[in-house]
Amino acid sequence: MTATQFLERLVGFPTVSRASNLELIAFIEAWLDEHGVEHWRVDSDDGTKANLLARIGPAVEGGVVLSGHTDVVPVEGQPWSTDPFTLVDKGDGRLYGRGTCDMKAFIACALAAVPRWVELELETPITLAFSYDEEIGCVGAPRMIETLMADHPRPAAVVVGEPTLMAPVVAHKGATNLRTTVTGRASHSSQVNQGVSAIHVAARLVTFIEDVMAELRAEGRVDEAFNVVHSSLHVGKIQGGTAINIMARECTFEWEIRHLPSDRFEELIGRVEAYAEELQADMRERAPEAGIHTERLNVTVPALADDNNAEVLGLCRELVGEAPAGAVAYATEAGQFQRAGLPTVICGPGSIGQAHQPDEYLEIEQLEAGSAFMRALGQRLSRER
Repeated sequence: MTATQFLERLVGFPTVSRASNLELIAFIEAWLDEHGVEHWRVDSDDGTKANLLARIGPAVEGGVVLSGHTDVVPVEGQPWSTDPFTLVDKGDGRLYGRGTCDMKAFIACALAAVPRWVELELETPITLAFSYDEEIGCVGAPRMIETLMADHPRPAAVVVGEPTLMAPVVAHKGATNLRTTVTGRASHSSQVNQGVSAIHVAARLVTFIEDVMAELRAEGRVDEAFNVVHSSLHVGKIQGGTAINIMARECTFEWEIRHLPSDRFEELIGRVEAYAEELQADMRERAPEAGIHTERLNVTVPALADDNNAEVLGLCRELVGEAPAGAVAYATEAGQFQRAGLPTVICGPGSIGQAHQPDEYLEIEQLEAGSAFMRALGQRLSRER
């Protein structure tokens, strides 16, 4: 099967993060079985999803891990002109479908290369590491990485195939999703001295969260490698109140912190929590039952730092050409691999500008570039080079 044929099959599995990916995993396993490739599932707690590890080549230390996530973001509410779970070639040099660039094309390129890799006498292995639930906070990868490090020979490098137009990326921000609930005291809106408006307090905290970014810039905590040069704090969703003439008892908002590799999540959220404590103390003078509570919606996705990556960066440049190394503001599983002690870069087909969009597409030339990368990687790790 070609990379295009694999992409067609992979897009056909509607692996939105809320759904199971097991049918897709079984499809990949059948292909690997056909070529005698060892593979191992790493299941989710409830057994409805799975990561997949596979090794082509000898069970020795070294080699390269090719990492990709199997889940995709939802399509509801988006004005698609085609069926998002059917790969469509409109004859304009693009392939349309959910997950084409983010990031099933990388997986398709790797799977199409398996027969050739099997034929080669690889000196060090190529390991496939396909995860679940990346799109909702890189949830699945940690247990996959733990299994890789505990039960398999230590790899030398990791390439995470998020869309970078096949240019190496050596740094990204960390990411944490949070939910803050403000509890006040309801009262008639004509008697504002009797209540505590959770909405008013939440508004002050939301504004402070934005102000933290200005503080970071003023402190010179910036990294010019990123298009957004500072750590960012953003409130994306807010809900509260029951009626216009009732002081709101509760207000909840969901927000995120995307921190630079040089910043610490704990220090940034500490600034917000310190102000929240001041607000809470003021609230409780009027309503002892009032409070502010913040919870994490995901385990913090660690940033990827431009560090200890010379060998894998050199390998990527050898395979794709002397492209400049970049940094991106979005988070990936690359930081999780690096935290486990593995030199890691990001390099994959497609543009992040198409990710999560209606009529998501991949340039066909990018699929060809990804396939060329896989061929070159096999040759690089084989005795035939």
